[in-house]
Amino acid sequence: MVKDRTTYDRFIAWREQHIQQKHLVLILSFFVGALASCAAQLLKMLIHGIQHLVQHHLIEQHHWWYLITPMIGITLAGLFVKYVVKDDISHGITKILYAISQRKSIIKLHNTWTSVVGSAITIGFGGSVGSEAPIVMTGSAIGSNLAKLFRLDQKTMMLMIGCGAAGAVGGIFQAPIAGLVFTLEVLMMDLTMTRVAPLLIASVTATAISFLANGQEAMFPLTHSEPFFVERLPWYLILGVMCGLVSLYFTRGMNALEQIFKRKIQNTWAKFLVGGTILGILLFLFPPLYGEGYDVIRQLINGDSTSALENSPFENLGTGSWLLIGYFSAIVLLKIFASVATNGGGGVGGIFAPSLFMGAIVGFICARLMNLLGIGVPEANFALAGMSGLMAGVMHAPLTGIFLIAELTGGYHLFMPLMAV
Repeated sequence: MVKDRTTYDRFIAWREQHIQQKHLVLILSFFVGALASCAAQLLKMLIHGIQHLVQHHLIEQHHWWYLITPMIGITLAGLFVKYVVKDDISHGITKILYAISQRKSIIKLHNTWTSVVGSAITIGFGGSVGSEAPIVMTGSAIGSNLAKLFRLDQKTMMLMIGCGAAGAVGGIFQAPIAGLVFTLEVLMMDLTMTRVAPLLIASVTATAISFLANGQEAMFPLTHSEPFFVERLPWYLILGVMCGLVSLYFTRGMNALEQIFKRKIQNTWAKFLVGGTILGILLFLFPPLYGEGYDVIRQLINGDSTSALENSPFENLGTGSWLLIGYFSAIVLLKIFASVATNGGGGVGGIFAPSLFMGAIVGFICARLMNLLGIGVPEANFALAGMSGLMAGVMHAPLTGIFLIAELTGGYHLFMPLMAV
């Protein structure tokens, strides 16, 4: 034991003599970005694997499995957190900010993998949350623990946490600029060259690995978008106001419901039961609430709004505009209940995906209403802009919303409406 410690001390001494800290930071930022991206690819693979198993082998055969699978996922994730992790791993970004401000940038070693396992089980079985906050937590934990391994100071550890977050966002979304901007905007890193260069290296490295794993096509490729015309700017401004109001409903509603869940239900098994039951009923009535909801986003930004009705009790009522508006409006109202039931019941997930999901639907609803009034606006463009607007409102990160949506869809020609919204 003493020999190992001496060898380690010698290694640290050699590093301090032969590798300047500014060079070490650049080297570590590369490895942090690469490891964060690998974790993101693993999480995607696990989620898709579990979802494929559940949806194609259970739900497609009998739709009543919607009532059961969410409770299975929440229970498994809750037991994993309670008996294996023995620590709170929810609300990943809040935990990162707390670590930066209160814990000298130290994030526990188990966070390098526990959020991946917990969120994969939760989302794969139908949890109505996102995988992005857990993977950001994972990337930040990788950065913090690598910095700790090399005995770096607190300021550098904080930078490594930022590199992990940038790499996680870049890796899971294939969006290098959004990874950088998210770290600067949400984690409130200082904008200096000594900080921007490592963040860029981590984000670009993570994105490159994601491209190698998944191909270079945008995550939500556009096929039905139209060019931006300045005459439509007032309608985008109206959409921006709507997104602001919905984001207010989202944040305040989520906080209020989480407090109710926390205060009223103390027993762990009761949480599993109540959360799983609420989520199961909501998924049975509104299947688009299943998981992250990215399939619905792809449908809306590519002009296929009717597919969301498939497998729902409302499928046989037709596909008229007013039915679609009512159906999607109910989903917007109920999404926060599904997300709170997931996390409050014992699941692990974040609010990135729910904000994108709700934003796309709000954009579609606004555009469809305007078209019914004879105004004539592109529904795909409005769905895309709604994603940007709601993320800006919920995360208080307008630049992240703008660049993330542009990179997710390849819709760089729509910067003007994204910025307006």
